[in-house]
Amino acid sequence: MSPVLKPDLYRWCAIPARDLPSNPQLKVRFRMVRDSAEMGRLMAEELASLIESNNAAGRSTRAIIPCGPKCWYEPFTNIVNSRRISLRNFSVFHMDECLDWQGRPLPVHHPYNFRTFMEKHFYGDIDPELAVPEAQRFWMLPTTAEQVQAAIGEAPVDLTLGGWGQDGHIAYNQARRHPYSAITLEELAGSTIRIQENNIDTILTLAQRTFGAAYQFVPPMSITLGVKECLSAKQVRVFSDTGSWKQTALRVALFCEPTPEYPMTLLQRHPDAIITATEETARHPISENPDWELI
Repeated sequence: MSPVLKPDLYRWCAIPARDLPSNPQLKVRFRMVRDSAEMGRLMAEELASLIESNNAAGRSTRAIIPCGPKCWYEPFTNIVNSRRISLRNFSVFHMDECLDWQGRPLPVHHPYNFRTFMEKHFYGDIDPELAVPEAQRFWMLPTTAEQVQAAIGEAPVDLTLGGWGQDGHIAYNQARRHPYSAITLEELAGSTIRIQENNIDTILTLAQRTFGAAYQFVPPMSITLGVKECLSAKQVRVFSDTGSWKQTALRVALFCEPTPEYPMTLLQRHPDAIITATEETARHPISENPDWELI
């Protein structure tokens, strides 16, 4: 794997945020929104409008859905309930789930139990007569991996919604850092559902974000849809409002050739992919400190 070179990284990170949306060097479509509230409304409207359109045409809707960013769940609920959009023909494929050190599901009330979070925030306040049927909610667990893979393969997926991680991972497709089993870009692109150990940098980032840097409480393993499943959808839309945690991965995704060091660079290969970030996430300290001597 050829690493991203520091001179290239410096050049991409030195671009002012205001210049990103219209930059002629962009390798994937990019939208910048003001804040989390605007991003949440956009994210919710894109999914709700797709379902509404498919319902009107007598078609079902199939989507891969993330646990986060959190800003879109309330707007989605409000749109569905107020416009009476039926989710009865909507199938949801949940992207990933965290696991303990033995590859088992986390306790129900662990903050990184994605199912618990989604049942409360995504499904919880939808009017019961509009709700997604239980049989059409596909949860990622070691015991359901084959079932989910088969269900995804039954028909095209309309939309993948997601975020990205500090290393540009989509779902939990992290940059593989194992010293004895590096993977090629094509192997990453063809990756499918799997159980894996989480990277140390992922663990430290989540520790800082959630547990006051107490890394001991971060789930050390996960199960994830692969890049192949995530990019099989007709449309892919990834979003972030997390700020500094995601700033460098965004710049790499927008300007670097596809590389397994940053998995989201593979979005460039998709015919209908869009990256959306808040102004805070689009900023970068290197662009705001041109007097820094880094290279």
